[in-house]
Amino acid sequence: MPDISGILSQFGSILQFLVACIGAYLFALWIAMIVWTFRDARSRSRDIFTQVLSVALVVAFNLPGLLLYMILRPRETLAEKYERELAGEAMLQDIEERQVCPVCHHKIAPDFLVCPNCHTKLHKKCDHCGRVLNLKWGVCPYCGEAQGTPVAGRTITTPPPPPPARLPQRQPTTLPSPETPKAIPPTAQAAEGQ
Repeated sequence: MPDISGILSQFGSILQFLVACIGAYLFALWIAMIVWTFRDARSRSRDIFTQVLSVALVVAFNLPGLLLYMILRPRETLAEKYERELAGEAMLQDIEERQVCPVCHHKIAPDFLVCPNCHTKLHKKCDHCGRVLNLKWGVCPYCGEAQGTPVAGRTITTPPPPPPARLPQRQPTTLPSPETPKAIPPTAQAAEGQ
């Protein structure tokens, strides 16, 4: 008959080996969760306090701490936030580079002389070489020819309203007092004297 104590001791040593392996695996998993939390917190925030608090949650509470961190962590990483901001700036730059008429905001090409929609003068041609110039330029940058006085583009404005009509001011009429003799006009006096 086999010795039961030998079998139990062999089973005990196998059981101890399995418990040691499971313990080592759980310890390695715990260390991996701490390292992952630190790296993730560092990629999502520049705040040192937030990074330390995130790691402390996992160190103290293990798997529940990791779940708390997953709930509370910022939604996007710093790299994703940077890419989103870059995309926004690229869209703004694209909008700014798109040329539009200053009056009607209709899309125009850079070499249009007038807006096809509202007929606003956008550019002028050089008198000497015929290249398209900005209205504000007094000299052609291509041939050096003077262009006369710079002209700002035609804008659609309404004429100023006419000044308000002035009513003739009435002179205050004074009635002659009965005690004051009436003055005779000089033409009447000349007629009386003849």
